[in-house]
Amino acid sequence: VQLVESGGGLVQAGGSLRLSCTASGSIFSILAMGWYRQAPGIERELVATIPSDGSTNYADSVKGRFTISRDNAKNTVYLQMNSLTPEDTAVYYCNALIVVHTGGPTYKYWGQGTQVTVSS
Repeated sequence: VQLVESGGGLVQAGGSLRLSCTASGSIFSILAMGWYRQAPGIERELVATIPSDGSTNYADSVKGRFTISRDNAKNTVYLQMNSLTPEDTAVYYCNALIVVHTGGPTYKYWGQGTQVTVSS
């Protein structure tokens, strides 16, 4: 299983970016997908998650600015980021909890990360 992210880049404060992450490989079902981020010198932190039922969970710091969504048919999760601030600068990682075959265990996978830089 592989998670491939895209959509990072450099944006000015107040701007927007949309991240995408697609899972591929031997996948029976995806239980949940999410985004985490890690800034230099700071532990990786949760940004947002979305389980298979479509409910959402956000870190307090991004509520009202970020929106997570998923396309189950495409095994893809998105993160729409609006009103970005320099404090949002970090490497953003995609995460997925995946059952690879019927009745099999659940594994957690990570993407390679995509850099988001917000200039002031």
